[in-house]
Amino acid sequence: MASISSENRKNLMLFSGRGFPALAEEIGAVLGVEPTPMDAYDFASGEIFIRYRESVRGSDAFVVQSMVAPINDWLMESLIMVDALKRGSTKRITVVLPFYPYARQDKKHRGREPISARLVADLLKTAGANRILTVDLHTAQIQGFFDGPVDHLFAMNTLADHIDAKYAGRPITVVAPDSGRVRVAERWTDRLGGCPLAFIHKTRDPLKPNQVVANRVVGEVEGRVCLIVDDMIDTGGTIVSAADILFQEGAADVIVAATHAVLSDPACERLDASRISEVVVTNTLPLPNDKKVDKITQLSIAPLLARAIREVFDDGSVTTLFGGLS
Repeated sequence: MASISSENRKNLMLFSGRGFPALAEEIGAVLGVEPTPMDAYDFASGEIFIRYRESVRGSDAFVVQSMVAPINDWLMESLIMVDALKRGSTKRITVVLPFYPYARQDKKHRGREPISARLVADLLKTAGANRILTVDLHTAQIQGFFDGPVDHLFAMNTLADHIDAKYAGRPITVVAPDSGRVRVAERWTDRLGGCPLAFIHKTRDPLKPNQVVANRVVGEVEGRVCLIVDDMIDTGGTIVSAADILFQEGAADVIVAATHAVLSDPACERLDASRISEVVVTNTLPLPNDKKVDKITQLSIAPLLARAIREVFDDGSVTTLFGGLS
C-alpha cells in the first residue's frame, strides 16, 4: 500500500479573548458554535497565560478579540492566543479584529515617527496568524500591511438600515466630517438613494492630538437632516464641532453614524451636551454602563461577522456580502 487515505474533514473552532467575550458569544450563537473554553489569567508580574482545554489540531481557528482599553493588554493576549494555536497544530488561524488597533498610526506625518498599524500586522503574522478579518479600517491601505488575506468588512448596511427605517421621508444630506471621509460619504449617498453630499473643511494641529478646528461647510445642508458618517468616535471633538457648524449653516437636525464607539473621555459628556439628536454605533467595542447615554443607539455587528466567518470557513466569497464592494 503506497498511501493512506483519510476523510477530509473541516472543523471550525471559535476562540474568544477577554476583551469583549459577549461579542464572541453572540457570534457563536449565530454560527451555532460555542467559543472553545480556555484557561486565561494574569500572573502577579502582569504576564498573560493561555491554555486551551480542548484539542485544536487541524482546526480552522477564529480568534475574536475586541481591542478595548487597556488596548495593549488585549493585543498581547491576542498574540499569545495565536501562538498557542500555532503550537497546537491548527490548520489555519484567522484573527477577527472588529476594531483594528493603532489604525490611526498608518503613516508618518513627520520624521522619527512609527507606523504602528504596520507593526501590529507584522506582530500578528509573526505570531502565526494566516488571515485577518476586520471591520471599517481607518484607511483601506492598512490591508496591505499584512502579508496574507485581509477581509475588510463594512458596517454601512447595518447602520444604514436603521437610518432608513427611522428617518424615512425626511430630506437627508450625508456629511463627511473631513475631506478624508468623503469617499466613505459617497458610498453612503449611494446607499441612501443618491441624497446630497457635504463635507466639513477643517484643520488639525499635528502637535495637539484629538484637537480639531472646524472651518466651514461645503454642500447643501440648510433645512435638512444632516447625517455625519465616520469610522469611529474617540473624544467626540470632531463630531461635535461638525454638528455645531452644521447648525450654524441652517441644518434642521444632526444625526451621527459611526462604526467604532471608542468614546474616550470626555466624549459622552460632549455628545450629551450637544444638539445632536442621535448617535448610531455598532458593538465592535463594548458600551459600558457609564458610557450609555440616551442619544447613543448601539446595533449588533455579530450577524455580519458570523456571516463573514462562515464564508471564510466554507471558502466562499466575503465580497458578496457587500454586493461586490471592496
